[in-house]
Amino acid sequence: MTIARQMRIHAYGGPEMFRADQVELPEPQAGEVLVRQHAAGVNFIDVYHRKGVFPLPALPGPVGVEAAGEVLACGSGVIAFAPGDRVAYAGPPIGSYADMRIMKAAALVRLPDPIGYEEAAAIMLKGMTVHMLMTRVRKLSAGDTILVHSAAGGLGQLLGQWASALGVRVIGTVGSPDKAEIARQSGCAETILYKETDFVAAVDELTGGEGVDAVYEGLGGDILTRSLGCLKPFGHAINLGQVGKPLDSVALADLGPQRSLTVSVPGVFAHLRTCKDLQGAADEMFAQVLSGNMRPRIGERFALSNVAAAHAKLEAGRTAGAIVLVP
Repeated sequence: MTIARQMRIHAYGGPEMFRADQVELPEPQAGEVLVRQHAAGVNFIDVYHRKGVFPLPALPGPVGVEAAGEVLACGSGVIAFAPGDRVAYAGPPIGSYADMRIMKAAALVRLPDPIGYEEAAAIMLKGMTVHMLMTRVRKLSAGDTILVHSAAGGLGQLLGQWASALGVRVIGTVGSPDKAEIARQSGCAETILYKETDFVAAVDELTGGEGVDAVYEGLGGDILTRSLGCLKPFGHAINLGQVGKPLDSVALADLGPQRSLTVSVPGVFAHLRTCKDLQGAADEMFAQVLSGNMRPRIGERFALSNVAAAHAKLEAGRTAGAIVLVP
């Protein structure tokens, strides 16, 4: 029997709800592997799980949906991996805030040697989200123009980098001059300080009244509905979360026929679950990292036991780049 250390919540609430628990893990069964985790990513969906907005399967329970580590043992029937292999994953089952855990082999991908564990934990969920956006939601081409909200955030940086590498003009909204510089270093041709300037008017001015081909936002509230005013005909508004407030309703009459707009709310977990070749999709994403097109930025590292501080900083909006936990 293996003893794992998990950061679990016993009730929903604030960051202070996390406890360090010792949990017995069974031997990996058929199709399963035991993974020693070297780094785990922290994402806003983890906050939703901690608060109970998206309830956990059971309480007490661990949080987290992204990590990287090495295979310690394999159950019967596992042929894709062997002890010592470097692996990473993103998505359910929830519980990556741990130093070890049992995972289905089918949920894991092999890590390229040049990509370290912390880098992988910073890139898997956000990187596969960008892969989804680029390959399944809206395929971008050179000459397109897009608006990326929170362009200095972990996802915003990766999206800006991949898009700009394709020859796309990226306009980003940010909350401060410091974050504007980060966004520019991550592919933004122009930045908008949304606290000082109305982003709809700014986009209109920057595009000569034409608008953008697509808008990407994960803030919620009225940001999505206001962003419709930034789109050119046949433009696409994409929501990726509700960090601030729940989404406003979007009336179908507001989308067409004169404006001919599209709105979507894609989910990366569905992308991961329905990928016919998960390793192949991950390899496409890793290729962007290895080529230098995407450069994952680790904003801050926390000890696994200090996950409460990591959540507090994430919720306060005082991060630029990814947060990783190190056991």
